Amino acid sequence: WYPLHALSVPNIPTSARGRTSARGSAAAAVPAPEGLPSRCRKLLEEDSAAVQAGRRQRQRYVTKVGKCQVNLGNIQEKKRFLSDIFTTIVDLKYRWFLFVFMMCYIVTWVVFGTIYLFDAWVRGDVWHRGDPDWQPCIENVDGFVSALLFSVESQRTIGYGSRMVTANCAEGVILLMAQSIVGSMIDALMVGCMFVKISRPKKRAQTLIFSKNCVISRRDEKLCLMFRVGDLRESHMVDAKIRAKLIKSRQTAEGEFIPLEQSELNLGYDTGEDRLFLVEPQIICHVIDCRSPFWDMSAESLRREQFEIIIILEGIVEATGMTCQARTSYTEDEILWGYRFEPCMSLEKGAFHVDYSRFELTFEVQTPVASAKELHELRELEQQEHSTLSLYWDHLLQPCVP
Repeated sequence: WYPLHALSVPNIPTSARGRTSARGSAAAAVPAPEGLPSRCRKLLEEDSAAVQAGRRQRQRYVTKVGKCQVNLGNIQEKKRFLSDIFTTIVDLKYRWFLFVFMMCYIVTWVVFGTIYLFDAWVRGDVWHRGDPDWQPCIENVDGFVSALLFSVESQRTIGYGSRMVTANCAEGVILLMAQSIVGSMIDALMVGCMFVKISRPKKRAQTLIFSKNCVISRRDEKLCLMFRVGDLRESHMVDAKIRAKLIKSRQTAEGEFIPLEQSELNLGYDTGEDRLFLVEPQIICHVIDCRSPFWDMSAESLRREQFEIIIILEGIVEATGMTCQARTSYTEDEILWGYRFEPCMSLEKGAFHVDYSRFELTFEVQTPVASAKELHELRELEQQEHSTLSLYWDHLLQPCVP
């Protein structure tokens, strides 16, 4: 039930060994067949390297930094994005957001400047500039540049004093009121979008870190899948909760193929262990029981599977009160069978000290290579044999009744 290379005592190896994957160590431990020509041996090594490279380069559903690798295409009703224009603008990339931000102001300045110039041209203010007997609608507007400057001064309330709307025309007052209202609406929309985009908790998720590998080992006589999470900031996440999804394709009994089916991994939802007080790095544990998708998966069958585990950590940012979500993923190549995480906390000068340089380190422990189902059946068989043997000895030790 135990591999030959498993340690009888959980010694802590060097950091290089802790970071090494179990796949790489197993592959390195397999010697090349003797008696083969050097060319055949080279072909076998190249083929094995190509297979491993293909497994490493297969498409992920979620990257290690939490970006979903799903592209949406052929969307017919794009007007739905315009109905929620605020979220659409906030979701834009910074270069497009700044472009929209500048164009909103530039377009309104140009449009109202053109209207002011047209009004001055219709009323004849352009042709009577400098005439002391003429009563203009807008003073000192004789071209497009002067009309544009007046539009900018009116919307931004700069007011240099050389250009102004007089009381000689009602349309000039109406245009000035309309531009003031439109300018206030643009200020509210753009400044609000800028504030939300800068203060979005998306950047807060970059200080929430996950271990690069998952480990499988025994804890309290149960086979468990574990990974480590940590928060680099001193301001804590309020009401932090963690979830896990298993992404795996399968075929139903009727022959239907379901790509990327999502199933839930229990991280302690029934006991409340999924709610974290994330002050120090914590090891999250998934007990592999009869309800787990890994119930009948052994160390050997793990190498042949193709799946992805999505980890979702949610919480409220203490500084802003916004909800933050951090994501990562683990493929079957990133699961180390028979390893544990090294401790990274110590007590120094009356306080607990966290050493994040040991956050990723693991060490090898003695772990059965059989599945949790086989271990459970073996344990039940041993209990039955023990109970049968106990009844047999009790029967032999009973005194003979005459």
